[in-house]
Amino acid sequence: MATTRDRVRRHVRETPGVHFNQVERDLDIATGQAQYHLRRLVNDGELIVERISGRAHYFDPTFDQWERHALAFLRRETAREIVLRLHADGPRRPETLATELDLSRSTVSWHVSTLGDAGIVTKSDDRPMTITLTRPEHAAELLDVVSPSLPDRLVDRFIRTVDTLFE
Repeated sequence: MATTRDRVRRHVRETPGVHFNQVERDLDIATGQAQYHLRRLVNDGELIVERISGRAHYFDPTFDQWERHALAFLRRETAREIVLRLHADGPRRPETLATELDLSRSTVSWHVSTLGDAGIVTKSDDRPMTITLTRPEHAAELLDVVSPSLPDRLVDRFIRTVDTLFE
């Protein structure tokens, strides 16, 4: 029978970029258990933890920093939609992304800035500015690895709704 630590290790390897709360929910374990086993796995070098936009995300050590950031953001519905659109259609202006994805400009601006800070997208210096993926082929591979969880999608949709009210 698999130990809790084995289950945690396997879950992180099967769902790279999973955040702490999702580990608890997916494995139906107590907060203290998740903290204890994740901390031990990180201290033993079997997993890597990285805080990305306020959340602790867990990874197999084989992922480099760019991949870790990309995986974490691809677990978020809006960031994922932006990356998908840029991959499918090429460089886009922020206004075009907002229209095509039915998002407010401020939402797109925030996500593009965050994705840019992580090196996933690049903003041109030209006017009008365009957004491009920095590593499109690699981003496409990672898109197949992850999809946002239901709680992540719900939080994203709530933020969109609130953002629309104040626009």
